[in-house]
Amino acid sequence: MVVKQPTPEQLREISASYNLNLSDADVASFLGLVEGAMASYRRLDELVEPAPEVRHPRSGAYRPEPEENALGAWYWRCRIRGSDGGPLAGKRLAIKDNVCVAGVPMMNGTAVLEGYVPEADATVVARILDAGGEILGKAVCESLCFSGGSHTSDTGPVRNPHDRSRSAGGSSSGSSALVASGECDAAIGGDQGGSIRIPASWCGVYGLKGTHGLVPYTGAFPIELTLDHVGPIGATVEDVALLLSAIAGEDGLDPRQAGVRVDDYLSDLDGGVEGVRIGVLSEGFGWPGLSEEDVDASVREAAEVLRGLGAEVGEVSVPLHRDGIHIWNGIAIEGATALMVSGNSMGTNWKGHYTTSLLDAYARGRITRADDLAETVKLTMLVGRYMQQRYHGRYYAKAQNLSRKLSAAYHAALSEYDLLVLPTVPMKATPIPPADAPREEIVARALEMIHNTCAFDVTGLPSMSVPCGTSEGLPVGAMLVGPDWGEAKILRAARAFEGTKTYSAAPVPPGHARGSGVAG
Repeated sequence: MVVKQPTPEQLREISASYNLNLSDADVASFLGLVEGAMASYRRLDELVEPAPEVRHPRSGAYRPEPEENALGAWYWRCRIRGSDGGPLAGKRLAIKDNVCVAGVPMMNGTAVLEGYVPEADATVVARILDAGGEILGKAVCESLCFSGGSHTSDTGPVRNPHDRSRSAGGSSSGSSALVASGECDAAIGGDQGGSIRIPASWCGVYGLKGTHGLVPYTGAFPIELTLDHVGPIGATVEDVALLLSAIAGEDGLDPRQAGVRVDDYLSDLDGGVEGVRIGVLSEGFGWPGLSEEDVDASVREAAEVLRGLGAEVGEVSVPLHRDGIHIWNGIAIEGATALMVSGNSMGTNWKGHYTTSLLDAYARGRITRADDLAETVKLTMLVGRYMQQRYHGRYYAKAQNLSRKLSAAYHAALSEYDLLVLPTVPMKATPIPPADAPREEIVARALEMIHNTCAFDVTGLPSMSVPCGTSEGLPVGAMLVGPDWGEAKILRAARAFEGTKTYSAAPVPPGHARGSGVAG
């Protein structure tokens, strides 16, 4: 790439955008000064930037035909074998398609990025392969991961294995659907507003969002640095614990990571819940216009099952939980507009590994094909830019300040209880909107379900969706929340509940699903 000197007209346009009044003499003067900076940029073009080593060979990746992709959950298939032996030996895994896998195309659910092929593995991918796991392919995710439904990817909707007319949840839609259908043992998901836990709940599998920074985000497409999480989805609690053990820990490249504490997630997995104090979070139930009675009842029954196993169960109130959605919106809308849109997925002002090839490919697509962006992304861009121009970041700043107050409120409850429990999602899986649905319906089905999950992205507290029952043939998830670095405690409680066989996460092959599969 050749860095070109700006023209006088370009400098005048830039100065006007900053409300600078430059005379022709000023412009000529600055043009001379700019030349010094251009020399540095030309030298940068001559230098070779460091890139993570690709340690495991791969070949034979291909786009699957519809007949081998009944749920629409695979974006690209491959077989990448990891090390001989290791804790993930024999485990088959899928990688959410917002995570880089070297040599395998990555789309992040949007046509504006289609055709991009990463040259390096994300940290989590390298760690999975080093631990002996086998990667079977890239799982479809929602367009730029900005949907809790499974209908926004430009490859088409991902269908729920339990009912193909229903949403699989998003944005890690393909990851959860593939685990639930038995096409892989576990998968990597990403979570900024609930995108691991929502699809895990609706597909009837286990999904864990760890403490913010526990798992390195390096090599994944971000939305907002303070909200970004990546983590495991599995058909069993043990598979989630195994995968978390393989991918957790600092990599020295991710600014989200500081003071990370990694535990032994397997050694006390069968320790049970005798004496564990579990608080039923009142404000997570009975959301007006959202909560379904059968969902609330299933989660309360799950709490009683834990009581029967020896846990001490009580009711706890965190009134500010009901404002978590508003605090999240204040951070996510402007933060995503700044990083994901204006910053072309990488932004500035942080140290770590920048995936420059991804930045380049996305920037070109975003600028030339803006009309192809998802309706949820367009809405975010419009509101985010308006709030920045009109209020200059005041509300983003206020929401970040309020996030500390929200975190303190949960920590106060967690000083009284070891874990909190509430519905992962207030409602069961919703119907997939038809392809010609109005914008209002598309957006509603994408964002209506995040009210309980998003607050724990804001605070960074670990939380896990645990399948706890079914109603009308659809799974219901209970969300366990713990203190910072409390993943082992959450996993132990989830394992105890799993052992009661109250809900079976047995695979649901696509041919056994209800529904016609014609919606969308």
